[in-house]
Amino acid sequence: MEWGIRTKMTRSKFIGGLKPVLFTLPAMVPFAVFWLAPLLYVLYLSFTEWDFMSPEKTFVGLQNYTDLLSNPAFYKALKVTALFCIGSVLPVILLGLGLALLMNRKLKGSALYQVLLFSPWVTPTVAVSIVWSWIYQPEAGLANAVLNFFGLESIGWLQDPKWALTGVLLVTIWKSVGWAMIFYLVALRNVPSDLLEAGDLDGASPLQKFLRITLPLISPTTLFLFVVQLISALQAYDQINVLTQGGPSGSTRTLLYLYYQSAFESFQIGEASSVAVVLIFLCMLLSVFSFSISKRTTHYQ
Repeated sequence: MEWGIRTKMTRSKFIGGLKPVLFTLPAMVPFAVFWLAPLLYVLYLSFTEWDFMSPEKTFVGLQNYTDLLSNPAFYKALKVTALFCIGSVLPVILLGLGLALLMNRKLKGSALYQVLLFSPWVTPTVAVSIVWSWIYQPEAGLANAVLNFFGLESIGWLQDPKWALTGVLLVTIWKSVGWAMIFYLVALRNVPSDLLEAGDLDGASPLQKFLRITLPLISPTTLFLFVVQLISALQAYDQINVLTQGGPSGSTRTLLYLYYQSAFESFQIGEASSVAVVLIFLCMLLSVFSFSISKRTTHYQ
């Protein structure tokens, strides 16, 4: 009798522990098929030498990684990637917050302005980049026409290595800032009004209320935008391919574009896979770093 009761309790515990696995199985299957399996395959390819066409893959161990770490193009691409991340993530967050603060004042026609500012985000990146390539034309482009109107000299936006990355960054920021604005606008409208009224009663200035009340309460949105925009910057490809193709002189070649050139122009799949593994590792490292910092800086209501 006692043995039967224990058997039923053990069986019920087993079934209870199995239920979470069964509930998550529908999500885990596509995750394993479309993310984990390709990731493991890329990791395997990074230890091989393959030209994308021959039926055999030659195992070379860590040779691809040693070649990558001794390649000056890798370090230049790493530097460009860092500059691209800094130059796109921070302006998008700051400008998005500034526009959200402006739109939160319920100005006349603010709904129309929000639609216009958000529309670049829903426009395909390729289409946006093609339009900006016309704007950046050296002779007939709108960008240089504006500079000439104010008495400034024309700039080789996409032809000069000193300005090419800036040109790509302007396109990236212009496309993403409306997206960040919408998230911040929702976060600002969710700030409890009683806390702001308490700040008024304490004699706090608008700047003090923003720094001590509003900014901490919207910090989860800031963390979300930072992580997502950072990963998006690491994966930026379309605008670079359309505008500069990684040039001139590699001034806009990021790690992802270096991967593309190694894989689909040089057909060095093993070398390209090692770049992909490094890029994935950087994404994971930066995400973990961001969340570790957020434990001390992010306030949840």
